[in-house]
Amino acid sequence: MKNFQSVDDILDFAISNEQNAVDLYEKLVRQYSDSTIKESLLKFADEEKNHKMILERLKKNKSYVLPLDDVKDMHIADFVAERKSTEITTYADALGFAMRSEKAAYLLYKTLADKALNEEMAKIFLGLAQEEAKHRLKFELEYDEQILQGGVQKKAGQ
Repeated sequence: MKNFQSVDDILDFAISNEQNAVDLYEKLVRQYSDSTIKESLLKFADEEKNHKMILERLKKNKSYVLPLDDVKDMHIADFVAERKSTEITTYADALGFAMRSEKAAYLLYKTLADKALNEEMAKIFLGLAQEEAKHRLKFELEYDEQILQGGVQKKAGQ
């Protein structure tokens, strides 16, 4: 587990994670020709870019307040087959991958909050965990609407 010595260390780590998510979604976009799937994945990448920008602003302004909202968990990610990014062949796979990625980020930040050196760091990690929970919920809602209710199953290259 990474050893954080300062709030800036935490924010640098979170910023890097957001950029990794942007890079992944942009890579996945290139696997699809279907405009609906591409548009959704680009929207996901844009959300991650926005989160990165918020974190950069927090770091620059030394304002470390993140809301600690209670975020609903539909637990859809718990029941979706785990896929590597190279195994994604349908929109359902892409959403499942995104849900699991956001859940993993949430669990990481919760663990880091438990191991934080001080209360300020713990609050920042908890705020970051809540942001990841919000991301996961968006993907779960999309999965529910498009896959469970809508029956969308598009393969990569379609």
